[in-house]
Amino acid sequence: MAIRRALVSVSDKTGIVDLCRELAQQGVQVISTGGTKTLLEKENVPVIGISEVTGFPEILDGRVKTLHPAVHSGLLAIRDDAEHIKAMEELNLDYIDLVVVNLYPFKETISKPNVSYEDAIENIDIGGPTMLRSAAKNHAFVTVVVDAGDYAQVLEEVRSNGDTTLETRKRLAAKVFRHTSAYDALISDYFAKQLDNPLPESLTVTYEKVQELRYGENPHQKAAFYRKPLSSAGNITSAEQLHGKELSYNNINDANAALAIVKEFNEPAVVAVKHMNPCGVGIGADIDEAYVKAYESDPTSIFGGIIAANRTIGADTATRLSELFLEIIIAPEFTPEALEILQRKKNIRLMRIGELPSAAERNSEWLVTSVEGGMLVQQSDVHSLSDGDITVVSDRKPTDEELKQLLFAWKVVKHVKSNAILLASDNMTVGVGAGQMNRVGAARIAIEQAGDKAKGAVLASDAFFPMGDTVELAAKAGITAIIQPGGSIKDAESIAVANANNIAMIVTGVRHFKH
Repeated sequence: MAIRRALVSVSDKTGIVDLCRELAQQGVQVISTGGTKTLLEKENVPVIGISEVTGFPEILDGRVKTLHPAVHSGLLAIRDDAEHIKAMEELNLDYIDLVVVNLYPFKETISKPNVSYEDAIENIDIGGPTMLRSAAKNHAFVTVVVDAGDYAQVLEEVRSNGDTTLETRKRLAAKVFRHTSAYDALISDYFAKQLDNPLPESLTVTYEKVQELRYGENPHQKAAFYRKPLSSAGNITSAEQLHGKELSYNNINDANAALAIVKEFNEPAVVAVKHMNPCGVGIGADIDEAYVKAYESDPTSIFGGIIAANRTIGADTATRLSELFLEIIIAPEFTPEALEILQRKKNIRLMRIGELPSAAERNSEWLVTSVEGGMLVQQSDVHSLSDGDITVVSDRKPTDEELKQLLFAWKVVKHVKSNAILLASDNMTVGVGAGQMNRVGAARIAIEQAGDKAKGAVLASDAFFPMGDTVELAAKAGITAIIQPGGSIKDAESIAVANANNIAMIVTGVRHFKH
């Protein structure tokens, strides 16, 4: 066998002229359509039009040109099947041995601001995927190329053997089916959004590989990092790494958790994360003050952690950061002086995130969690409290300062693994109890971590108190105010304990479980 005829039709014309010129020099007849044919003719590459093969003109503004038996018979005919050979001869049809196609730029079209629905629909390719699938199905005989990165290998094999190897054809066919599947998934997702139907009867998702990872959570687990094709800005998938070692699986998870917390704040904020839980969060008049508070929240646990800031990192903050061993520092931007200071540390990863998204933009995100045999899909938890959400249930109302600290604590506790208790004072976390099997256990951990700082602090709980024991523990530690969702059948018991200890308590009516 040898490649004698090639059908070429591409939207992305990178490298196509050189490919077709070389194919022609190897004696391959090049068939093409529309703009690709025009380009090849302009570059003096021998080419014939698709209409010469089909005997039918390109019609309907190019919507119909390759959807023809003369094309798909040439692609799908089994070359060693006597009946197929007979049919091809009787109908005077010829084989097509190589297909080079890439599709209408649907992704690029819908990523444009304010793209019209009509423009999006017009950029749904029909003939291209059909040719690709036909050729890929018949890869035992037909070579199909959807990626310009594969042109060089195909040419090399044609030069050497006149044809590609079966192994190459299998690999290229598999890539085609991945490509068309991803293309259709984007179209499906576009229609779901147009119809405001984020949870349809069947869900197809597609992601693009960012990098192979050395391993997953542990060295014996294989892993890779993928991103959505149209991922929004201001997240770990769009961050630019300015310095340091390659990110690991755990780095990416922790960085994502840190960014989720720091996005809660409009004022300058710094978040330190270990194992996807915050170990220190601070806000301040500027980012340096915020970092100092985040560090002082837990000077021990921050070691080896991830730092995220929502303002530019300057020289003063960089100097403080350079005194610690940290895995990653993420910020919208770094000043040149800050970069010079931090880049002295060889391995630290410095990630520029750019402008952080608004709450409305984050609300469009859906979270996918795999379970054995399936997956769970839910809207991101970006709920923020309004004045109408807050109800004072205790005899004593919180002071203005207590209310400020309660709202600060509430923004952070929803990002702590459940059961979660968080203590805050002076615009910083002072104690975090995460991922415990009961709420009292979480409170004990948070209070023990806070030590003397628990006295006069406020407490936030991600879910209601099933009984009054957590409030009793808070009272003994000197906590003065509590924020919690409410809704327990024993709310009255917890409120009574708060009143007996002059603790102000507010309920939100909103739970923030995080598993």
